Amino acid sequence: MKVIVGVSRIFVGILFLISGLIKLNDPVGFSFKLKDYFAPDVLDLEFLVPYALLIAIFVVIYEVLLGVMIIIGYAKRFTLWSLLLMIVFFTFLTFYSAYFNKVTDCGCFGDALKLTPWESFTKDVVLLVLILILFFGKRYLQPFFTNGTRSIIVFASFVGCLGITYYVLQHLPIIDFRPYKIGANIQEGMTIPEGAPQPIFEYHWKFNIDGEEQVITTNGDYPQVDGTFIGVETEEIQEGYEPPVHDFSIERNGEDFTTQFLDEKDLIVIVVYNLANSEKEGFAAIRKVTDEALAKGYKVIGMSASSPEVMGEVVKEYQLNFDFYFCDETTLKTIVRSNPGILELQKGTIVQKLHFNDAEDLKLK
Repeated sequence: MKVIVGVSRIFVGILFLISGLIKLNDPVGFSFKLKDYFAPDVLDLEFLVPYALLIAIFVVIYEVLLGVMIIIGYAKRFTLWSLLLMIVFFTFLTFYSAYFNKVTDCGCFGDALKLTPWESFTKDVVLLVLILILFFGKRYLQPFFTNGTRSIIVFASFVGCLGITYYVLQHLPIIDFRPYKIGANIQEGMTIPEGAPQPIFEYHWKFNIDGEEQVITTNGDYPQVDGTFIGVETEEIQEGYEPPVHDFSIERNGEDFTTQFLDEKDLIVIVVYNLANSEKEGFAAIRKVTDEALAKGYKVIGMSASSPEVMGEVVKEYQLNFDFYFCDETTLKTIVRSNPGILELQKGTIVQKLHFNDAEDLKLK
């Protein structure tokens, strides 16, 4: 039992550390995931939406600290109860998401590792079992170091987490796991490779045969039966390949400019995914760098999910010298964790990506 408890302790601690640090690298992205859970058709907790970022920061720092605390044996009773309550809650959440197909990615490991809803639930069940082993075998959990040293380690971990949080909120994630990271080509990300898996569907055909309703299942062909057709239901039994970049487009007044701009050399893109949630002080820095870019021969555009009328007011208020085009809000949130944010594209390849706080660091030719 002592060996089992020891192995469980290290495994749980490391997993909590990895999961927490990945999300700590991108708390804004985790807050978007929490908003999905707070939506009316999921948990119906819309009153928590304005506090999603604050909750995200608290959860990920707490997760990291629990990983540290269980490994070194700090505040054993408190740590075990915290681990148990947290994993019970997340096990319920992932089961709910998987069973009702509400949130297709739990965000457990941010964008570094995507898990299906049932994979997330399975992971949480395994963790629950391991934490229960720790809970009932707590007498075998011997602390490392002295009490004072353990306290210093936990406090230093807390301070380190706060430092990382401040940095990534004022700039961008330290490590970018998204398909729009620097060096990625957007056209290539949208391409489906030859021989990629195709989705497989089952068709459930309903017929009235001799006065009885019968269902005949095929993979697409219309069944040859003697009866009256009633209807058909389609079920996807195997997902096809989905390119890492999807739902990306650049549109204006109903016209698609995606191909045109992705073929453009020396393109600066200003991303404002939603004006209502944007940091208004960022537009002064945006105006300065875009004016400089235009003077050096760059093409400059804006991309936003807000209406053209709303963005037109922004252009007028801040005297911006470029137009805004429409793009899906979720896509823009994925591209850059800054609102507004700055990108440089060279024929569809992202060569620079900056938070508005770092606008002066934009390197122009």
